Amino acid sequence: MNTLLLRTALLAVSHAVYRLTYWVGVATASTVFALLVLFFVARTAIRPAPGAWATTLHVGPVSVDVGVASLIWLGTTPWIAQQLDGHTLPSPAGPLHMGWDTKAQALTLRCQPCILHNASWGAAALRLPAVDATVRRSGMQLQGTVSSGAVAATWRGQLTHTSLLLDMDLPPTAVRDGYALFANAIPEVATAHIDGTFALRATLSLPSRTLTVQPQLVGMAVQGLGTDQWANAQSACNKGLPPRAQKVALGANSLLARAVIAAEDHRLFEHTGYDLVEVSHALRSNNQRAIPTIGATPTSLRGASTLSQQVAKLLVTGGERSPVRKLRELLYAVEMEQTLGKARILRLYLDNAPWGATVCGAQAAAHTYFAKRADQLTTDEAVWLAAMLHNPALEARRWAATGRINEARAQWVASGMRLTGGGRAAGCTKHNAARPCVAWGSGG
Repeated sequence: MNTLLLRTALLAVSHAVYRLTYWVGVATASTVFALLVLFFVARTAIRPAPGAWATTLHVGPVSVDVGVASLIWLGTTPWIAQQLDGHTLPSPAGPLHMGWDTKAQALTLRCQPCILHNASWGAAALRLPAVDATVRRSGMQLQGTVSSGAVAATWRGQLTHTSLLLDMDLPPTAVRDGYALFANAIPEVATAHIDGTFALRATLSLPSRTLTVQPQLVGMAVQGLGTDQWANAQSACNKGLPPRAQKVALGANSLLARAVIAAEDHRLFEHTGYDLVEVSHALRSNNQRAIPTIGATPTSLRGASTLSQQVAKLLVTGGERSPVRKLRELLYAVEMEQTLGKARILRLYLDNAPWGATVCGAQAAAHTYFAKRADQLTTDEAVWLAAMLHNPALEARRWAATGRINEARAQWVASGMRLTGGGRAAGCTKHNAARPCVAWGSGG
């Protein structure tokens, strides 16, 4: 009897274990099957169609070609976006913290801190304490906000299978609020009194990266940087020159001054320390030029600095290419326009501008390259020196090796002077006896 009961119990246990194992197996198989179906459905959903905007994602050892528009569409679908709430993803700008705003039905993104790189401002990074953004989609229309500190903009996007067209509007915002974002990197923010407003309208087309920027800056004024003390500043560039050359001051109507204005800032007497037209052109042009690696020296980017900003670079900020340096220069440029005026700013530039190797200042450049005072230069010689300023070190090496510089640049400067009459200098020899060949008479 006991044996029969034991066998019955064992059979019951065995049957239970068998049924449990069976259903666990079925459940596992069903789960695996569902996951496989979900994987293949998702993969099919994001697989790029012929001609679509595509990229490659690397998930462990697996590389998957995906449609970017499909990824954006899926990521902004509410029931999927809700699953992203609380997750953090790595990004080129830094960790991206995601959330879901139930009331606004929007995906939220926070980058803190946010390290931004862009070819339009060079290789240096722009660091912001935090950037917050929202994304909401209706059909193929996107919209949202982006903000940092007290600076907030709205944006809209039109999504297609081949592109994304973005429009951003930043309403008039206090300039001091913009500078407050960089208070840790710009020491002048703590001491300067900054007035005025700035606004921005921009469009960006992806993946072509076609950028259009329309900046506005109204009523900007700066006080407290002490640029008034530069009125009688003495340059160290004239040391070692003949006494007469050290005492000669170039006026704004001198040939070299006019050539420098044509080469470096042809709207000098029209702007108030900054040139938004040139800034817009530079941003659009430079955004198309990729920098090979972070830290590489960008030698082909277009500049937009006025002579006032260049004086600030020569006297205060130094030569490192970075957006923070540009912002510092803008503060000094705006203040010195009020404290010094155009003529003194031009004098400061001519007295301190680099002309290659260890040569700086107009008098030293005229003495080194033409063995004469700067006020004795011919038109061709003045154009030649002004043309060197876009890349003094390179042009000085070219001059030393060949006795010439970039002649296309020289012709462009000559054209900018808009002179009439004159002709072509005869004979092109090397160094101090050089007679540069520049056809400037036709103007243009």
